[in-house]
Amino acid sequence: MNKSFNELNLNSNIVEGLKLQGVTSPTEVQELTIPKALENIDIIAESHTGSGKTLAYLCPIFQKINTEKKEMQAIILAPTHELVMQIDAQIKLLANNSNIDITSLTIMGEANIEKQIKRLKEGKPHIIVGSSGRVLDLIKKKKITAHTVKTIVMDEADSLLAKNKSIVIKDIIKSTMKDRQLMFFSASINPTSLEIAKSLVKDVEIIKSETNYVINPNISHMYITCEFRDRFETLRKFLAAESPERAIVFVNNSTELQNINEKLDYHKVKSTAIFGNASKEQRQRSIEAFRSGKFNILVSSDVSARGLDIPEVTHIINMDFPGNPDEYLHRAGRTARGTLSGSSICIGTKRDLEAIKAYQKAFKIKFKEMKLTKEKGKFVKCPLIKESPVAVECKVKEIKELGSHHMIIADVLSIDADKKYIDENGAFDISKCNLIAYSNGGYYSLGKKIGKFGFSVAKKKKKSKNNSFRGWHIWKQVIKYLSIWFKK
Repeated sequence: MNKSFNELNLNSNIVEGLKLQGVTSPTEVQELTIPKALENIDIIAESHTGSGKTLAYLCPIFQKINTEKKEMQAIILAPTHELVMQIDAQIKLLANNSNIDITSLTIMGEANIEKQIKRLKEGKPHIIVGSSGRVLDLIKKKKITAHTVKTIVMDEADSLLAKNKSIVIKDIIKSTMKDRQLMFFSASINPTSLEIAKSLVKDVEIIKSETNYVINPNISHMYITCEFRDRFETLRKFLAAESPERAIVFVNNSTELQNINEKLDYHKVKSTAIFGNASKEQRQRSIEAFRSGKFNILVSSDVSARGLDIPEVTHIINMDFPGNPDEYLHRAGRTARGTLSGSSICIGTKRDLEAIKAYQKAFKIKFKEMKLTKEKGKFVKCPLIKESPVAVECKVKEIKELGSHHMIIADVLSIDADKKYIDENGAFDISKCNLIAYSNGGYYSLGKKIGKFGFSVAKKKKKSKNNSFRGWHIWKQVIKYLSIWFKK
């Protein structure tokens, strides 16, 4: 499989639009899905998070929409406000880049229904993106013209088809024409959801990634064990040591979630929080602040695990473990978007190791243990970390405030270093450390040694004259004495 978008029978406008957003070749799920979708075949597609499922269903929808008709032609359902907003943003981006006059409108349960009715009447969007409950309400009120809908997409279908929610999906589907197309997409579809999806269609194409990995192979998986009471301190140490560019910390309990966010704030860690009972405005503000880089840590419940697409997320940290392996899949999938790499770290007690084993078995992945063992210092009360290759014990003498930061002047009391960093003379060899430098948001590798201490202020040695010049000086003297001798 290495086809181009043109070979998938997409029109040139859509292909050019994809190029403008940096998408030049289809992913596996896009290559498998788009031709079938263009044939109006019902689809159940399973592919790992970040594999390009949104464009897999949007591209054929775009191609099939009749822009001359100002009517609703597609409905896309999603389980969270965040995912709805992201899908809508992608629709608007593709429409603008493709120069195709396709319009969309978001319909969410928490918003004012009268305002939504007004917007539907005035805008008459081609695509509705929303939550299943509110969409059904508006269909029943005959504000969404279901009979004109050609395609219905269920994004994160495993969540939408849960037993207590599937009745709403069924009612939406029943309100549309029998010849409409149904497409179900998810990172993982459990057997129950799969059976429900199959019951809603007659002939269906089941598409599944051929790779052995359900989870993105660009993600590295690690775990840290500690006492339950030490979880926050372990998190704080990890953040201090790793300095992640952008990390999501998952916590199951809303009260504990807020406590952790407050503790991080107390320790001067730039963090914000998002949780289930927060208003959509609060959630949106937190996500935008995290997305913009104002905060580099987002503390969240599972509400953000579904569909949150922030490419720069480098670390996923599980303070509480997910209830089942599928939820771990969705959490971990928030990092390593596209071709990027990322890390998923679980912080738990020894009892949580059984969950680690379940994840390894379910997704054929391996977890690496990260150790942060406390060790007594020789001179200071602050504990050392046994696994650290270098430990420096210091006594602070003076702290100078320099505006944006502080300069700390301290006496070095003791240095413990791994033997591999010590040279044959017993001195610490910094060239073996693979040091990096940080500047203005970027990390840079350091080059070769260019001098030694004090070289910048050392007096420059007088340059010796070259050999040819010295030779001429000698001959000049010889000629001088010879001329005197001949005169005599």
